[in-house]
Amino acid sequence: MFKFEGIYTPAVTTYAADGSIDKKRFAEVLESLIEAGVHGIIIGGSTGEYYSQSAEERRFLAQAARDIIGQRTALIIGTGATRTEDAVEYAQHAREIKADAILVTSPPYALPDSLENAHHALTVDKAAGLPIMLYNYPGRMGVSMDQLYFSQVSQSSNVVAIKESSGDVNNLHLLANHFPDIALSCGWDDMALEFFAWGARSWVCAGSNFIPHEHIALYEACVKQKDFDKGRKIMSALMPLMNFLDQGKFVQSIKYGCELAGFNVGPARSPLLPLDEEQQQQLRDIIATVKRDVAAITRVAEGL
Repeated sequence: MFKFEGIYTPAVTTYAADGSIDKKRFAEVLESLIEAGVHGIIIGGSTGEYYSQSAEERRFLAQAARDIIGQRTALIIGTGATRTEDAVEYAQHAREIKADAILVTSPPYALPDSLENAHHALTVDKAAGLPIMLYNYPGRMGVSMDQLYFSQVSQSSNVVAIKESSGDVNNLHLLANHFPDIALSCGWDDMALEFFAWGARSWVCAGSNFIPHEHIALYEACVKQKDFDKGRKIMSALMPLMNFLDQGKFVQSIKYGCELAGFNVGPARSPLLPLDEEQQQQLRDIIATVKRDVAAITRVAEGL
């Protein structure tokens, strides 16, 4: 069974000037992530703006990612949708293109209770038969996965991991102590150190679209080297970026970070608007400082 270990990047979607998907630039972004050594790429996540895309566009991106990536790193496909029937279709397409796993969310806006939400996930599971990473993001979905939900979905052996993005440390403790068969994956960036301390072995982090090495450094320090002193230093260096992203304009900030890294990814789709000049300058300064500080920490740790 597939295991989630390492850094998983929810890839941005690249748009041309006319608003259409730009496959050439999309390939450039994915190639850069593979070269950087991320452990998997997620297509159809929140950072990829799946909510603003047609079903045809989502299938196109999934197939394009499969063609570009080949077998060089893991491919995970998001199935987020309000209708269970739509989520099932995305899951079936993921199976057709031989994705390594799927991401299963709560249906947004519908506000299902725990049993209804679990029924949604298990229906998607049955349709795909692929390893599943759950995605708990109540800030966007309106409901949070809870103990009753986990007790239901954990009956499927395909439910192997969860991207926990509630920001509630109690949910982290619940999962770590009562559902150890569902592997933890950090989905709340400024709690990455806490997730790793509680046994998480993966991190789904949008910032790795443009500074993957710095995110990989934290994972390697905490999970591979089990050096939490080093991990705390790297985490402290990353915190200004995480604090900036928490202020809002998340997708726009990730896309501007990609632009600073040399990738013309296009703006976020409406209704989102770009960063203003002051916000752009703040982010430029923060990224430069993060890269400098993490590089210094890793050099010292390596005795260079």
